[in-house]
Amino acid sequence: QVQLVESGGGQVQAGDSLRLSCAASGSTISSYNMGWFRQAPGKEREFVASINWSRGSKYYANSVKGRFTISRDDTKNTLYLQMDTLKPEDTAVYYCAADSPLGAEATIPRAYNYWGQGTHVTVSS
Repeated sequence: QVQLVESGGGQVQAGDSLRLSCAASGSTISSYNMGWFRQAPGKEREFVASINWSRGSKYYANSVKGRFTISRDDTKNTLYLQMDTLKPEDTAVYYCAADSPLGAEATIPRAYNYWGQGTHVTVSS
């Protein structure tokens, strides 16, 4: 079983950047498909980005494509989300997820078995 802890959230202005980190413990993430999801107030949790465990293939929601970059450092057992050109609509709690047996292509939350507690990102205009 793997435990996930996100960090790096905060309050920024539109156009700014943030880098989220997801530190894993209890198990190595090198064999897990990993993903980032977010949930805005009053909305359902939605897919942001994911990365395949073996080929390193990356997938992005259309709303963040070209602005966000997912990466992983298996030597540090850590997943990252670089968020550039942030917009107010990116405001949400961001969650790290691990272990999608359906593959990194899966964009539904229930595809993932392990979740972090989330980190808040607020983007003001």
